[in-house]
Amino acid sequence: MRKTPVIGIWVAIFIAAFVISALSALMINAEALNISQIWHDPYYRHVTKFSFYQSSLSTILSVGLAIPVAHALSRRQFLGKQLLLKLFATTLVLPVLVGVFGLLAIYGNSGLMANVFQWFDSKLPFSIYGLNGILLAHVFFNLPYATRLLLQSLDAIPQEQHKLCAHLGMGHWDKFRWIEWPRLRQQLPHVSGLVFMLCFTSFATVMALGGGPKSTTIELAIYQAIKFDFDLQAGALLAIWQMLLCGVMALSIQRLAKPMAVASGSQASNRYLSKDSRLAKCWDWSWIGGAILLVLPPLLMVILSGLNKEVLNVLRDSRFWLAFWASIKVATFASLLALMAGVAILLTSRRLRLNNKAKRADHIELIGTIILVTPGLVISTGLFLLLRSFTDVFSLAFFVVVAVNALMGLPYVIKTLSQPMLHIEQQYQYVCASLGMKGWQRFKVVEWTALKKPLAHAFAISFMFAIGDLSAVALFGSQEFRTLPLYLFQLLGSYQMDAAAVVSVTLLVLSIGCFTLIETLFKVNKKVTYADTE
Repeated sequence: MRKTPVIGIWVAIFIAAFVISALSALMINAEALNISQIWHDPYYRHVTKFSFYQSSLSTILSVGLAIPVAHALSRRQFLGKQLLLKLFATTLVLPVLVGVFGLLAIYGNSGLMANVFQWFDSKLPFSIYGLNGILLAHVFFNLPYATRLLLQSLDAIPQEQHKLCAHLGMGHWDKFRWIEWPRLRQQLPHVSGLVFMLCFTSFATVMALGGGPKSTTIELAIYQAIKFDFDLQAGALLAIWQMLLCGVMALSIQRLAKPMAVASGSQASNRYLSKDSRLAKCWDWSWIGGAILLVLPPLLMVILSGLNKEVLNVLRDSRFWLAFWASIKVATFASLLALMAGVAILLTSRRLRLNNKAKRADHIELIGTIILVTPGLVISTGLFLLLRSFTDVFSLAFFVVVAVNALMGLPYVIKTLSQPMLHIEQQYQYVCASLGMKGWQRFKVVEWTALKKPLAHAFAISFMFAIGDLSAVALFGSQEFRTLPLYLFQLLGSYQMDAAAVVSVTLLVLSIGCFTLIETLFKVNKKVTYADTE
């Protein structure tokens, strides 16, 4: 039994202390934790009910529509399918305000759809602000994500079962009922739970499209209480209430989402379509076309709208470049911090697993993913209350925003690297021990060579989340320190739509360009990379 590295334990302790300190500051300011006050105050009751209401509707729409889209994609092969799936993958990590701007450019009061209706002497029959816009944005971001997860379940069906269905002459409905639906049903609680949590803790979307007190969630109410009203007690009380609700929901999702049994048999791209008909083709292509029309036009509008007369004015503005470099620095430092913390935790947890201490390993990794239960705005609120007693909070804005963004990226680093790092240790631990290879030499020869791609992917995901985050910088941002998302939000709030379009396309190119560049620089031959098992 080899000695367990202690670095991951120290990192986990530091993270726990960091979060507990923030939560303690919340509790001190919440005056005896009178949670019952939530139900006695009509406004608190309203924001709680609306948070659940919009999250439930968003989940039903996103996952409900993702089922036929995933089913259609699993049955049809076409040119550009892989590109479409990659596009679906980018919506989850796309800067939220970029997607919101694209939706406004099409469905806004002065957007493309409004101009079409105006051409026919009519008005747009709905407003994108309020519940309509929140639901539309959540479906835009989460339907592609849910589709990819459900498609993975359908792709895992063994080829032998497709052959058997074709041999038995099963129609589409019978095959869906007996073969495909059981697979989807096993995955639905997990997918629905994840989408619900993402919608429940959504901040930038609701802040940009909320439309006033009528469409306010708990997370936005926390921000308003502290930033505008400076009501620290209300902010602390709502933050603790949000944390409790997220904790209960996370535990419920964990209980409902049972692991799916892996069927034996080979997997292949051939689906052996049973009794394919023109009606079935029309059905599938309608859903695929609808998904493309939902995702592609807003992104194209971001690019087209960004090429306007304000380009030179924005590029000459010092505020733009200050926000640009602030975003680069925050994203770079936060991603590096998240990557180092994740690797440290996994070095410890993988050794614990190989020493038959899986439960302790789970506990250490759970601390690293604590941000999933404690949203970033809640941590930011606690830190704001904690630091204001000792120093000028805004003088430490950069460090706080980096720390919170690193904490937000850490779960994705752990998820990306946990299995590859464990597999590398299982394969090479005895070889390295017999050669006396350890420390930097082992990292350079074994770990770095085999884990280039997963490490780059983890860094790129963290980078994209950090560069598009608004929750932390919205609370700590000021005229002296703001990132591109905050600058974009300020432009949208002052109705400088042309300038906002330029910033949106910059943020889109910057995030996707950096993501592609990072993965390209560290791309390695798959024959060398044993741990390429994301």
